[in-house]
Amino acid sequence: MLLLRNLFWTILLPGTVTIYVPHRILSHGEGLPMHWELWQWLALPVAALGAAILLHCILAFATVGRGTLSPLDAPRHLVVRGLYRYVRNPMYWGVLLILLSEALFFASVPLLEYAAGCPLLVHLFVVLYEEPHLRRRFGDSYALYCQAVHRWLPGKPYD
Repeated sequence: MLLLRNLFWTILLPGTVTIYVPHRILSHGEGLPMHWELWQWLALPVAALGAAILLHCILAFATVGRGTLSPLDAPRHLVVRGLYRYVRNPMYWGVLLILLSEALFFASVPLLEYAAGCPLLVHLFVVLYEEPHLRRRFGDSYALYCQAVHRWLPGKPYD
């Protein structure tokens, strides 16, 4: 059941942000090019890195946290392993890398503008909803984690 819940929320949340909205932004374009340029080839490893980060985080939420990436079905245990040892919000980095790779691949200014606006919205969501909720839910353990691990920039590992 946890697998199905994770699949559902992954399709709904990051799927909307990284697939549906970019598709709508690009819907007036020509689609995939027949011959790729260098920048398109360079976009592929960026997308793969973003997808790997996102998948790693989703798996950590499922296996360690026993929940999903949705605030409505959040992990039951605080996840401070894997990438979360270095930065508190690696999942958002994965999504941003995917968006930037799409903007690069399609050489799309509107998609780049969308990708550039997402961090502000994510930051507001994290500061105004996610962090206060996690403080209430996990108490002192989350407070200690926040003191040791940066919100956005990776740092020394949390022990």
